[in-house]
Amino acid sequence: MTATATAHCPALFLAAPASGQGKTTITAALARYHRDQGRQVRVFKMGPDYLDPQILQQASGQPVTQLDLWMAGTEYCRQQFYLAAQTADLILVEGAMGIFDGEPSSADLAATFGIPIALVMDVKGMAQTAAAVALGIANYRDDVEVIGLIANNCGTERHAQLVRDALGDRIPLLANLARSEEVALPERHLGLVQAEEVSHELEEKFNLGKAWLGEQALCELPAPVAFSAQEIPTPAKLLTGKRIGIAKDQAFSFIYSANTELLQTMGAELHFFSPMYDSQLPDVDALWLPGGYPELHAQQLAANQSMRQQVQDFYASGKAILAECGGFLYCLDSLTDLQQETWPMASIMAGQGAMRGKRGCQGMQLAPLPEGGIRGHAHHRSRSENTPEPIAHGQRQRHPAPGEAIYRQQGLTASYLHLFFPSNPVATAALFGVKQGV
Repeated sequence: MTATATAHCPALFLAAPASGQGKTTITAALARYHRDQGRQVRVFKMGPDYLDPQILQQASGQPVTQLDLWMAGTEYCRQQFYLAAQTADLILVEGAMGIFDGEPSSADLAATFGIPIALVMDVKGMAQTAAAVALGIANYRDDVEVIGLIANNCGTERHAQLVRDALGDRIPLLANLARSEEVALPERHLGLVQAEEVSHELEEKFNLGKAWLGEQALCELPAPVAFSAQEIPTPAKLLTGKRIGIAKDQAFSFIYSANTELLQTMGAELHFFSPMYDSQLPDVDALWLPGGYPELHAQQLAANQSMRQQVQDFYASGKAILAECGGFLYCLDSLTDLQQETWPMASIMAGQGAMRGKRGCQGMQLAPLPEGGIRGHAHHRSRSENTPEPIAHGQRQRHPAPGEAIYRQQGLTASYLHLFFPSNPVATAALFGVKQGV
């Protein structure tokens, strides 16, 4: 019997009792600290997140992959960890929401692969209670190893000492981090600001963050973790010869690197273009209009009449178009932004989109497409109305209510859903105009 191959690499999972505790800021600062020590740092982000990975990629200088046991699958996650462990000096994983929130949760991902957890907690307004919460989390599940607490927003050394004394010898205080607005990352309504919009500012924050961490126990390399090999069959070259145009600029940037890598692995030739700045589409066989922030750039998208006409002509040709969330809004007749101004969009599908403030929709869903089911998620704070009848609705992961509407007109497939292509490569190829089995 052949033994399973393993690769060993120091690894640490940063999780928290809730959102907004400072996980991304601390993960980015830690990645930059070790990168500046000459180490290759691979960072992974738990869950379907587009914005945090952009920042973590700039901090680490390495690609950041999103991992989720349901959306991507255990085998995919295992393969990604194993591949990273073969070359990295350190693996960091940033959790999502609270450590036990969601099914599967951050704790589930950490437990599945035996990665120790550093608990990030905003301790402003509490001292001994922070220790009680940390110890409660540490002892909540037997399969989760919490190796210490990172006390964020810790006012003084005395504050830190109170927390440290209350923890006793049960778990250590890995770091006490003073309040620092200079280190905090910029945010907007769907989360953090896109990295490319504030690249120079982020560099300053990373350098400040490195100094902010200081020479605390958190900065020591964690113990190595054994990651076992996982072989996943290489997808067939179903997209050989296919040229796929992908919208990518400040308005459209919610793109999983796993998706583009899969398209290339299947033989596709990728051509990126900007609906904001370019006057013409590239010469391609199919289009992918991913999500992003069209509502922040609606005026410029509307003003680019040449691109809107190009998209209309492409649609009229019957070629394949996949439009996700922000890309779906761009396909409609109009979009009303956060200032309640309405702008014309590409108008290849009837309907109007409008932002709706703080209320939003999110959650994991399966898209039951005619080509086959593809897993993904929804996360938006807009609504659409006066749209055609959908061909299907997303199937929620753990709720019977219908999910996001899925529309199909000619070669256009449009929905609020963001799809994770590796969950069904054959169906993905079919979405871009390749029949199954071809």
